[in-house]
Amino acid sequence: MVKLQTGDYTLIFADGGAEIRKEGEVLYFNKRPMYAFVKTIMAVEEFFDQAYTEVKETDEGAVAACGVLETPGGSRLQFEDLYQVESCGMKISRTVTVLEKGADDIGFATKISFVLTDAETIRDYDCFAPATWYQDNKYARPHVVGFDAECEYNWRKETGMTLPLFAAQSKKSGESIMLSRYAANVTLPSRRMFHFSQTIDREYTVGSIGLSRPEPKTINYLYYGFPLRKDTGAVRDGVSIDYVYPGTDGQIGNRQQMFNIDYMMKTKSLNKVLHPMEPGFSDHYEVKLDLGRFDDFYPMMRWAWRSVYARVRDELFDVDQDLQYHNNIKALKDMARDYGGGAWGVPFVAYLPDVDVDSVSFQFGFVGQQPGIGYQLMVYGLRENDPEAFEKGQNMIRFWVKNGLNDIGAPNGCYSPVIKAFEPYPIWLRMSADGLENILDAYVLTKKKTEEHPDWLAFCETAARFFMSVQNEDGSWYRAYDPDGTMRMDSKANTISIVRFFIQLYLVTGNASYKDTALRAGEWSYNNVYKNMEYRGSTCDNTDVMDNESGIYAMFGFLALYDLTGEQKWLDALLGAADYTESWTYSWTFPVYCDYPNSPFTKRSISGQSPVTIGTGGGDMYMAACAYIYYRLSIITGDDHYRDYAEFIHNNTRNANDVYGDFGYAVKGLSWEGGGFSDQVLNSQHHWLPWVTYVEIDPASRLMDTFGAYDIAGCEKLSAEEKQARNRIYDHYA
Repeated sequence: MVKLQTGDYTLIFADGGAEIRKEGEVLYFNKRPMYAFVKTIMAVEEFFDQAYTEVKETDEGAVAACGVLETPGGSRLQFEDLYQVESCGMKISRTVTVLEKGADDIGFATKISFVLTDAETIRDYDCFAPATWYQDNKYARPHVVGFDAECEYNWRKETGMTLPLFAAQSKKSGESIMLSRYAANVTLPSRRMFHFSQTIDREYTVGSIGLSRPEPKTINYLYYGFPLRKDTGAVRDGVSIDYVYPGTDGQIGNRQQMFNIDYMMKTKSLNKVLHPMEPGFSDHYEVKLDLGRFDDFYPMMRWAWRSVYARVRDELFDVDQDLQYHNNIKALKDMARDYGGGAWGVPFVAYLPDVDVDSVSFQFGFVGQQPGIGYQLMVYGLRENDPEAFEKGQNMIRFWVKNGLNDIGAPNGCYSPVIKAFEPYPIWLRMSADGLENILDAYVLTKKKTEEHPDWLAFCETAARFFMSVQNEDGSWYRAYDPDGTMRMDSKANTISIVRFFIQLYLVTGNASYKDTALRAGEWSYNNVYKNMEYRGSTCDNTDVMDNESGIYAMFGFLALYDLTGEQKWLDALLGAADYTESWTYSWTFPVYCDYPNSPFTKRSISGQSPVTIGTGGGDMYMAACAYIYYRLSIITGDDHYRDYAEFIHNNTRNANDVYGDFGYAVKGLSWEGGGFSDQVLNSQHHWLPWVTYVEIDPASRLMDTFGAYDIAGCEKLSAEEKQARNRIYDHYA
């Protein structure tokens, strides 16, 4: 018997297998660690496993385990595994070499796997795969991995995850196990295409991670989705956590709901990449096994994320934040104009690199951010004595104050200067919060610096009275309302998004009813959004599913509540939202094929980008919006990780920006909206929307206003005492 010890956990090798014990109890095991999937000439993937034939300690204190797996078709695969203790877990290195090819065997993949002893189904564990799987994924779309508990295979390729990790926590004991890719060393595959079904690619280096509990049958989905099953007689030991190499995506549930087709069955997909069954071919991969125990999902998620972040985080992009801020302001100042009758704004869509305007439409918040852009132009104009910028920004605010409320006092959502009318649009809670906050900020700014605009404040108070009139008895609001104020979408998860507006309106007016409204909404959000991890629905152009922006708006709201009251409960909720939201950032990198010469990724890393909704992969640079609040959080908590992350998103989101003019964009400093890249093939419309620039200038401007610099390094020059004093922003907000 050979053992390795890491903390309270012991990895024991016996009878060719491995098991992990804690205080004598077996938590995880694998009786047959050599496991291979083999694609045959019939285009069916079969699987075989076998125990190690030799296990021995090395001179360096590691354990080497090896053996040869023989397939019924005559192929022979040599496994050489090395287990090394490292921090709170172990590094597992595997080399698989094809010694002999059977006549009918074409390709292979292998997996490192551990059976979870206290799991009968995947729902016995809460899972975490960043931007992919949270707890039981009940707030995901039906075709996202982890939603359908009946799937045998619940794997996702690691390039669809913002860090290459998968963690599973027992609901019974809190014991947690994580598998993660050891290093960010993915290379480009040989095929410049999306991988479907069973593709052989000798240069594919992406793995997949997740849970499985397969039947003793092969499974291949034929062209129309028919699940071809063949009994293998294999022994299955239970639910396992797996790292599969090269990667498999699937099972992805119910394609009927994706494509609105019906082939008389609930079709799914299981997309695989395999390496060639070619004598002498060898692949090598390394994973990290981490172990721990936690009383709740939040600390487990935080532990898992930070452990891998510290190991594989991409290097900081070296960006001149002062230059980029001024690039952005100049771009918006040049775009802002009167589109007739005092309708001041910036275009809604422009295609890059030529900034070819495709649509002119003014949206109150969300992806349009017209009042927000107006406010930031005003801030810049006063800060740097640019009367043109100030006046253009002020004109944008004036337009909304004069025209932006409907007959019942609610904010209109979208104005078309083409038809000189507001477009039919729901009253989105999150979108309303965006515009109202910025108009209120503009009122405060001018009252302090130039002149008071009572009509701007009246606009905000009228809208506030509308939202107070429709607030539910439990303190919540619905996601959206019809123009007559009736409920349109009954989800309440966006309630927290408008809390900061009400708190700041209270600070300006002293009206206690606004404070009470915010506190009631905060209580509902604490008990539902925070405690139930119900961060969903903030992306107004998506269905009501988990997304990153819901986490961001939860941070906005809970931070405002903490700034106002100093109560620990709001800080707890803020930390929960922050740790969730952070996990939506691609913090590692891998290469991506880009056929479009002006794409950011022809020259830059994908790191800093973030998926929009759960399970999609790819993404945009919305996390730029969070640099200011994460930096503030680092000062509140003294946690250096938050400071590091604030700087990472402040810098690396700029990977998508033409900061130095090397993308060839007609307007320097702009960024595309985003695209898909989790298949390592870029898929994008290559267009700019106003929010892209707004979410960069807003945190940079607030960093300057609060801490005196546009970059985190500059803010760090202040003393700890000075940063603490300046961080009390509500002491001087109004």
